Amino acid sequence: MKTVIYCVLAFSGLVRAELSKEEALKVVAGTYQEMAAKRELKMKAVKEGFQYFEIKAADKTMKCVGKLYGEAEAGKRALYISMHGGGGAPTRVNDQQWNNQIQLYVPKEGWYVAPRAPSDTWNLWHEGHIDALFSRLIEDMVALKGVDPNRVYLMGYSAGGDGVYQLAPRLADRFGAATMMAGHPNDATADGLYNLPFRIYMGGRDAAYKRNEVAAQWGDQLAKLQKERGGYEHKVTIYPEMGHWMNKKDAEAVPWMATKTRKAWPQKVIWGKSGKRSERFYWLGGKPKGVVFASVKGQEVTVKGAEDAALILYLNDELLNLDEPVKVIVDGKEVHHGRVKRTAEAIRKSLKQRLDPAMAATAILPLKK
Repeated sequence: MKTVIYCVLAFSGLVRAELSKEEALKVVAGTYQEMAAKRELKMKAVKEGFQYFEIKAADKTMKCVGKLYGEAEAGKRALYISMHGGGGAPTRVNDQQWNNQIQLYVPKEGWYVAPRAPSDTWNLWHEGHIDALFSRLIEDMVALKGVDPNRVYLMGYSAGGDGVYQLAPRLADRFGAATMMAGHPNDATADGLYNLPFRIYMGGRDAAYKRNEVAAQWGDQLAKLQKERGGYEHKVTIYPEMGHWMNKKDAEAVPWMATKTRKAWPQKVIWGKSGKRSERFYWLGGKPKGVVFASVKGQEVTVKGAEDAALILYLNDELLNLDEPVKVIVDGKEVHHGRVKRTAEAIRKSLKQRLDPAMAATAILPLKK
């Protein structure tokens, strides 16, 4: 009866009482189901199993074509988001690139979705609205199409590869793995890839914009970061005889990604700055200016690089034991030492911010500057 009362009151927003671990799990499930039930995703059959649908967010509309492969049961399906090339070209050219991307890769299992960039600009996949559109796409596919939120993968070719370089580090907490094909990073940085398995495929003769040279440089950079910090699982494959088109040799990345699952609550997080910054990255939130290093050991959370920014910790028993006191040290200063309560309010706030059942925070701790 106690759990039922908590759930009912949680849904009506009338209580801030502390929840037990078991009660919190039930409130997460109930609140998620309630919010997911309000989502809608209309798909229209095109041909040969392909479905057309649209995603709306940030005052933009993103056209998508997807196809479900294999027979995985609902809740366990993978999602591959595959970004087309083009950019800085007439609409017909970008449409052609989109149509090519729709059938470019074939996973053994899961939803393969090729979105059409909302614009025809050179930076198709790293304009500010893309983050919100992809978040909506992922959330809708999880809520309505049986996708496992820990089995979402990002990939892209040419200008789509540019997007992978940009989006993977800053949205690393949404994906199980990411693969860049024949793109250029522009001003992207790799810090945020600490927990995200990442692959690069490039033609050795793909010299436009020095893509081939930059791909090798990123490989060196990732190897250096891995040596210094750990993490940063990566592989760089450069085909010496290939130009911009790799004749689908890069398709080997698809079954590799399928073996990876997202680390929703990693013990160590490195929050880099690569273009637009999201309001939450794994279990960190706030508006820091530089690279933030955060880790959990036992019941102690240590954060470095906050530079007096007001941070927020999104907590869950997957990360530490919320029945015990939690100590938080930011840039060498103890800023919290005590219990952090699980509440229905925190759960609802977390799911409203991001409708992701595997990353729902059951307790939220704002840290003072």
